[in-house]
Amino acid sequence: MTAAFTFPGQGSQAVGMGKALAEAFPAARAVFDEVDAALGEKLTSIIWDGPAETLQLTENAQPALMAVSIATLRVLESEAGFSVGRDAAFVAGHSLGEYSALAAAGSLSISDTARLLRTRGLAMQKAVPVGVGAMAALLGLDYEAAVAVAGEAAQGQVCQAANDNGGGQVVVSGDKAAVDRAVEIAKTKGAKRAMLLPVSAPFHCKLMQPAADVMAKALADVTIRQPASPLVSNVLATAITDPDEIRRRLIEQVTGTVRWRESVAYMASQGVTRFFEIGAGKVLSGLVKRIAEGAVGTPVGGPGDIAAAKDAMAVAHSA
Repeated sequence: MTAAFTFPGQGSQAVGMGKALAEAFPAARAVFDEVDAALGEKLTSIIWDGPAETLQLTENAQPALMAVSIATLRVLESEAGFSVGRDAAFVAGHSLGEYSALAAAGSLSISDTARLLRTRGLAMQKAVPVGVGAMAALLGLDYEAAVAVAGEAAQGQVCQAANDNGGGQVVVSGDKAAVDRAVEIAKTKGAKRAMLLPVSAPFHCKLMQPAADVMAKALADVTIRQPASPLVSNVLATAITDPDEIRRRLIEQVTGTVRWRESVAYMASQGVTRFFEIGAGKVLSGLVKRIAEGAVGTPVGGPGDIAAAKDAMAVAHSA
């Protein structure tokens, strides 16, 4: 198998995402209905009608992006013959996308995943008062250089690498004053750009420990099955299949670095040449080109992408 299925994270959301799929395919509509039922509210109305500020709230964006990803996958299964267990050498997701990947591989039920992501979003938002933390993108520095910048900026506060996205894009997270210092230091270390991100909390750093504690309790009450294809874990950048380890790594992920560059490089080293980005946006497909030479990212998010994805899978099978 030369294909991997990847699932986008927060920031890829847009009002109206998934609506055309749900209108065209009953398999997609059923996923949105299941998510609404699991949450006991019409999240679908926020996804399709907005307003954008409400969709962007972490507790809405996280289950919404998962819903769109799984709805898209269900259409790929019903209309293009996709099978996670047969076609995907690996599944992987960026931050919350890791939950989408596990739902896709049958490790978590859709209902449990929706409720876990609602809990995760609320817990991450509550972990740090608004304005106390911050995140910043450092562009043009490699990971090691960005880690050094974060270390220099910390000065007794929290400042750590939150996302190693690849292509010279590293995000740091922590106390606002420390992150502000990191932005200034990065500019003196050769960064092409360094800028604060418009996020509501400092994700993937030690300040998120209260949210990790909440997720430990939430995940303890959920059934996790062995995935149909191995999961490439955000915090390990290698493949895992054991349900207990998956649970452990999901907890670590709340405060740990999303090692996306290394995750894609690992999958490429195992023979993956085609990365299907299933759900909203094209961010991960853009990163693939920068990380794995010769690999191709194929975004699938709307009705017009299904036939192209079917053709791309045929090519992957013939490779």
